[in-house]
Amino acid sequence: MSDHNPVNEEVEKFNKQKLKKTNTEEKNCLPTKEIEEEKKAMKGPK
Repeated sequence: MSDHNPVNEEVEKFNKQKLKKTNTEEKNCLPTKEIEEEKKAMKGPK
């Protein structure tokens, strides 16, 4: 059996220069202390 794999060939021929530059923006989705306190206050005592 040969190691001829068309996917590997395509990966080797791939030209990274054709890729477009993208800017990513990180977002902090963690709740703040204030939000956590509001949630606790809304639940009330059990």
